[in-house]
Amino acid sequence: MITSFLRTTLAVFSILIAGLGAIAAPLGPPTPLAISENSRYLVHTDGTPFFYLADTAWELFHRLDREEAELYLRNRADKGFTVIQAVALGELEGLTVGNAFNELPFIDMDASRPNEQYFAHVDWIVEKAASLGLYIGLLPSWGCWVGGNDPGQPNNDFINGNNAAAYGAYLAQRYVDKPIIWILGGDRMPTNSRAAWEAMAAGIRSVVGKDQLISYHPSLEYNGELHDAPWLDFTMIQSAHSSSTTNYVGIEREYARMPVKPCMDSEPAYEFPPGTAPAHIDVGPTQIRRNAYWAIFAGAHGHAYGTHPVWQMYDVGRKSEWFAQSPWHQNLDLPGVSQLPFLKRLMLSRPFLTRIPDQSVIASDIPQGLARLQATRDGVAGAQDATYLMVYFPQHARASINTALIGSPSLKGWWFNPRTGVSTAIEAWANAAVKEFETPNDQEDADWILIIDDGTKTYQAP
Repeated sequence: MITSFLRTTLAVFSILIAGLGAIAAPLGPPTPLAISENSRYLVHTDGTPFFYLADTAWELFHRLDREEAELYLRNRADKGFTVIQAVALGELEGLTVGNAFNELPFIDMDASRPNEQYFAHVDWIVEKAASLGLYIGLLPSWGCWVGGNDPGQPNNDFINGNNAAAYGAYLAQRYVDKPIIWILGGDRMPTNSRAAWEAMAAGIRSVVGKDQLISYHPSLEYNGELHDAPWLDFTMIQSAHSSSTTNYVGIEREYARMPVKPCMDSEPAYEFPPGTAPAHIDVGPTQIRRNAYWAIFAGAHGHAYGTHPVWQMYDVGRKSEWFAQSPWHQNLDLPGVSQLPFLKRLMLSRPFLTRIPDQSVIASDIPQGLARLQATRDGVAGAQDATYLMVYFPQHARASINTALIGSPSLKGWWFNPRTGVSTAIEAWANAAVKEFETPNDQEDADWILIIDDGTKTYQAP
């Protein structure tokens, strides 16, 4: 548990990090969200882009008290995150072990009798997040409690086709005017539980209408089963939790589905604190960055981060999953979580809502696997109308770039370092249709982003 001294120390350290990092937190209270006109992105109701940069805190409501929750939320807001993904009915004994105040979510394990004291704590966290400019990506329940998804586990059908609509409406009535993004699914396929999720979505929609967005968080095997559902505003995938897997193929698949909907990787590989992971799943900041830039450049509207101690709010005496060996409050500032907000700053430095994925930007052969180069630009596919190009190099490489996609006769460029957020200018040059570039140094695992701008534009350093 956190001592008073440690809380104070962590709070001061968080403020210092914020002052040094300066990835600006959202200004003012969150406003309602909608889908962009081209159905690819999330926007505020005034049409300005919303970059979904989430931290994964599944057990936030279930395990933290209010002082702890505020410490956590301030840390993420200071870093520039915009969404916190958390679950009302947690995975880890969420129905049978009380929250930080020893309150269970339901009275006498009756889904029709929500415990006001339990949900009042959820209310407090939602309000605190909103005051810090954060949206809550709210999962009404982890999938293990819904529709018989986990045969043999007690209470696996606690939320079902008979009560899911009422439960969804109950939560929606509490949060109809709050900055909530609804996320159904809870790490499960919809195959056996679709009726329950459909009912829950209907219950939510009966209260909020189209004023709040709904998505679905699936397991690894998801293949678009819910894509046509009219209540599904944007799609999510989950990519594998290892240091040797990629996610760009999954995002490309979701981007190509019809009807067009925004897509993202809501659970990529989670960062392990240094020295704590088994070798085959030792995910460090390099893989965190790779998954983020691959996904965004392949067409995702946003991205999510996670680390094992924090998603489960692990501490001494608490049940642990996935090798959490040190308390959550000692892992708030891992390298990956501190570097990932640079991605948000980069993407919002250029026109965002007209951005498309476009591998034709890369004129040379494109390596696959962990060496995959990924490109994005603005404009229309097949047209030479870009005002900027971006290429992600996951490691040291040399590549020819199709600069003819920018119609301007003059070009300027930058190398953006995703580890530091610092841009280095490239001397302006005349557009000769194709130009070869090599990453700034020969460190094998040093990733970089190449940005090429129309020389007539006034874009600033990313």
